[in-house]
Amino acid sequence: MPLRKMKIPFLLLFFLWEAESHAASRPNIILVMADDLGIGDPGCYGNKTLRTPNIDRLASEGVKLTQHLAASPLCTPSRAAFMTGRYPVRSGMASHSLPGVFLFTASSGGLPTNEITFATLLKDQGYSTALIGKWHLGMSCHSKIDFCHHPLHHGFNYFYGISLTNLRDCKPGEGSVFTWGFRKLVFIPLQIIGVALLTLAALSCLGLLRVPLGVFFSLLFLAALILTLFLGFLHYFRPLNCFMMRNYEITQQPMNTETPFLLVLSYLHVHTALFSSKEFASKSKHGVYGDAVEEMDWSVGQILNLLDELKLANNTLIYFTSDQGAHVEEVSSKGEIHGGSNGIYKGGKANNWEGGIRIPGILRWPRVIQAGQKIDEPTSNMDIFPTVAKLAGAPVPEDRIIDGHDLMPLLEGKTQRSDHEFLFHYCNAYLNAVRWHPQNSTSIWKAFLFTPNFDPVGSNGCFSTHVCFCSGNYVTHHDPPLLFDISKDPRERNPVTPATEPRFHEILKVMQEAVDRHTKTLPEVPNQFSWDNFLWKPWLQLCCPSSGLSCQCDREKQDKRLSY
Repeated sequence: MPLRKMKIPFLLLFFLWEAESHAASRPNIILVMADDLGIGDPGCYGNKTLRTPNIDRLASEGVKLTQHLAASPLCTPSRAAFMTGRYPVRSGMASHSLPGVFLFTASSGGLPTNEITFATLLKDQGYSTALIGKWHLGMSCHSKIDFCHHPLHHGFNYFYGISLTNLRDCKPGEGSVFTWGFRKLVFIPLQIIGVALLTLAALSCLGLLRVPLGVFFSLLFLAALILTLFLGFLHYFRPLNCFMMRNYEITQQPMNTETPFLLVLSYLHVHTALFSSKEFASKSKHGVYGDAVEEMDWSVGQILNLLDELKLANNTLIYFTSDQGAHVEEVSSKGEIHGGSNGIYKGGKANNWEGGIRIPGILRWPRVIQAGQKIDEPTSNMDIFPTVAKLAGAPVPEDRIIDGHDLMPLLEGKTQRSDHEFLFHYCNAYLNAVRWHPQNSTSIWKAFLFTPNFDPVGSNGCFSTHVCFCSGNYVTHHDPPLLFDISKDPRERNPVTPATEPRFHEILKVMQEAVDRHTKTLPEVPNQFSWDNFLWKPWLQLCCPSSGLSCQCDREKQDKRLSY
């Protein structure tokens, strides 16, 4: 899309301008979330080769959090925690099985209707609220028009974007995130059937075994059925799941992968598939990934420039982050590295090593927050919920546990300590690690109950399965837990032992007591990732009106022609 045609920033600023007229004494709020951006990607966090001048400008004019943590290392649970200020396990948005995110728009799981988002609180305070970009928190429950999980049912006045996520499958020629599943569910069964057919045929020809023709036809039919389902899945996945919406209406199905669009609040950048407009293609030193990062940075600059033009900058809080760490296993079908950098930190997306959960955290509010600060205290993306609620004058719900804490005392220098003495790191629905920042201590202890088995051995990720899983033979459990002092060993290379840390058992005892207290606060809730909720349901499938069985349309192109 040509740069002069990028209208999304103006759309967002329209909502900000309206909010300003309603409540001039309260700040406008822009929450910008990148997708899979590593903490080692922006220049302000140490990158020397990617050009991110606008993100760096935000940091220089505001506060940079160096130990900002995602509540989960995966998109769906991380975003659920961000929206609600609560660990995703509290809302049932944490999986008990291998898949940890929604993979189909026609699933019935999603952010429960009884969960309260910060958008709901701000809307109740007279704010105009808009979500532009990625949602990934479900769509419908019982029929394709009930939209029970839709952003407009969770406090947003306006939604423009994608309901699912920007999977590799959404761009032709980029391969599939289901390759590992295809191997197990398609290729291996076909190989077994092929070997069985050849073996039976050989035995029959040699007169060693009499094989009825029905057996051969049954095996051939089974092979044809598997192959047909496989090809059908490949053909229909993109139009059925990769589409654009405006409020409740599909505007482009499948979404046009030739031109990226600007997502003000919730970027598709830099999740694969990677798109860049011609103004940014092949301009960075890091291939298509670097092009996407630099284009996203440009769009952040457009927002900053518009705020300056409309003289809203001083009364606008901007927050920039990523939903989790960079996806280190993201390598294209052509062997190109499409994942980002997590800097010095181990691991990445889908695991709770620091590379998976330590994310950029930048906040700017010129008339309130002193510029050029750097805060090393542990903070969480769940903290945004109570922070913006209080700034808007909205009461924080008292009928449920809110795990986030108001950031303003820390940002304004009224306190030097984070309110997070303990943080709990989940891998899907399983408690994976515990972080403890003792009072009156510089130490930050992190204990792992289990760790992922990287594959191949010695690598920095789970390349054979595309992401690390959280249970079974994919993890190694530790008894006693694996203990690190993150303040001294941020790379998590050297776990402490009773021989190197005299208080080893005492530290683990305190952390176990915190886990016990935390566990008691977790009532049983409906599992949004049950197989019944997770699997594709044809009656929930959204499809372009009047498009027949093809589920394809492009109202985006039609609207563009009408605007000329």
